[in-house]
Amino acid sequence: MLDYLVVGHGLAGISFCEVLEEQGKRFKVISDDSQQASQVAGGLYNPVILKRFTMAWKAKEQMEHIVPFYSRLEKKLQVKLDYKVPVLRRFASIEEQNAWFEASDRPGLEHFISTNLINNNNPHIDAPFGFGEVKHTGRIDTKTLIVSYVQYLEQKSFLDSENFDFAKFGIKQGHVAYKDIKAKRIVFACGYGLNQNPFFNYLPLNGTKGELLTIKAPDYKEQNVIKSAVFTIPLGNDLYRVGATYKWKDKTNTPTESAKEELLEKLKTFLRCGFEVVEHVAGIRPTVVDRRPLVGQHPEHRNVYVLNGFGSRGVLIAPYASIQLYNAIEHQEKLEPELDIARFTRKYYSN
Repeated sequence: MLDYLVVGHGLAGISFCEVLEEQGKRFKVISDDSQQASQVAGGLYNPVILKRFTMAWKAKEQMEHIVPFYSRLEKKLQVKLDYKVPVLRRFASIEEQNAWFEASDRPGLEHFISTNLINNNNPHIDAPFGFGEVKHTGRIDTKTLIVSYVQYLEQKSFLDSENFDFAKFGIKQGHVAYKDIKAKRIVFACGYGLNQNPFFNYLPLNGTKGELLTIKAPDYKEQNVIKSAVFTIPLGNDLYRVGATYKWKDKTNTPTESAKEELLEKLKTFLRCGFEVVEHVAGIRPTVVDRRPLVGQHPEHRNVYVLNGFGSRGVLIAPYASIQLYNAIEHQEKLEPELDIARFTRKYYSN
């Protein structure tokens, strides 16, 4: 009998599998490729909400986990994943400059917000008011991570690549069963697909569609992430990721012309060089009404768990939330109330 069955191999599933393997637990992953959010993510880890100059939820605690976490994955998978790159927030006015420097005095933010005004030295960026720098930031190559981790799981015979069939799943006395697999517990880490899950579809996972472009801009020559109306993330070889959109009604993974036009219009408000679009991708982020993760134990079935709802910050939140869930299961430590799905138990019983 396995210790865990994990459904999903996006950022949440990978992070939880890493905790399990580190702790010597036996597990298997069931997953299909229907949810694309992790693969099309921008991959940034940045503790500051750049629209309001505030700290993201639990960002300081999350930042403590990510460097060792992704470093271990790089060694295990023998790939480069973590690219240290500063994030520069383009100022649109003197007022924004002042707001930035005020924010640098707030508790928690002083470690991440630089008080040095960075002048614009790139002739291909329109930034007369300069930039503010967020420190200790970077980009995780999520596509390489997922592809490499799938190969790793396959080599270990830890992965069944298929759509999870709830008709073949059963909850038994002291364990769960899926086809011929038995495990003590199951963890659903399946992103927006959670809405089709009969155990957790009561949770308010609404999903937000995000679209990203990749452009080739040989003259841009920018080594930093630039955040303005949209962000540009350097990928190397004159390629830059541009994003992202936020749409709440469209729940498909299909790229749209309207989103492409929106991204290009915003990009052209500050980029002053030629470029060509070489890729356009879309995915549904697993977002939650109260902007907090969905982590914890099913209200009735004590060996059924969920790890979800990371929105656009999966790179940052997933390692932290995975450790929280593991410690709650194995060591009976209390989950933080803000991420514990117990906050929606009343909704479950009212359905």
